[in-house]
Amino acid sequence: MIRYPNGVEGQVLPKKAEKTNLKNAANRGMGLEADINNANAYYNEKEVALITKRPTPINIVKVDYTKGARITDAYFEHQSTTDYNGIYRGKYLDFEAKSTRSKTSFPLGNISVHQIAHLRRVLQQGGIAFFIICFSVIDEYYAIDARYVIDCFENAARKSITLETIKKVGCSIRQGFTPRLYYLEAVDQLYFK
Repeated sequence: MIRYPNGVEGQVLPKKAEKTNLKNAANRGMGLEADINNANAYYNEKEVALITKRPTPINIVKVDYTKGARITDAYFEHQSTTDYNGIYRGKYLDFEAKSTRSKTSFPLGNISVHQIAHLRRVLQQGGIAFFIICFSVIDEYYAIDARYVIDCFENAARKSITLETIKKVGCSIRQGFTPRLYYLEAVDQLYFK
C-alpha cells in the first residue's frame, strides 16, 4: 500500500496483475484516470492549476436503500464530452485521456465523433485542447495537441497515429511518484514555450 502525501491511498500491483486488469476493456484506462486524478489533486493542493474530472451524465432510475444507497438502474442522459477541464496559467484547458495496448500506434477508433466536435469548439473559443495518450504495454505517456488529432481523425488515410509520429508532434509525459504523471510539464512545452 502506498500512502501519498495528500492522503490518497494507492496500491502497487505486480506486473502480472496489471496486465490481467488491462485485458478487461471496461477497466482499460482506469489506471490512467487514477494517475491523472492524483496529479490533479497534487496540482490543486500546490495551487498550480484547478483541473477536474468531468462527471458522466447519468439519470438515476432506481436506488436500493437496503444496503445503503446503491444505484441499481440508471442510464446515460446524453453523450459526455471529454474527461477533464479546468484552468491553468490563466487559460481554459480541456482534454481527453485515452489508453491503448498497442505498442506501435494509437487507434483513432478510440475517439468518438462528439469528442472531436467538443474539442474543436474549445479551440474555436481560444482554449487549450489536447489528448493524453497512454501506451499501457510499454508504459509511455504523451500529450498531443487536439488540432493534430482532429486533422488525423477527419483527413488521414490511416486509422491510427503511429507512436513514432506521436513522439515527433507530441510531448512525452514525465513519470514520478507524486504526482505519477507530470502532464502539465508537457502542456508547458506544447503551449507555453
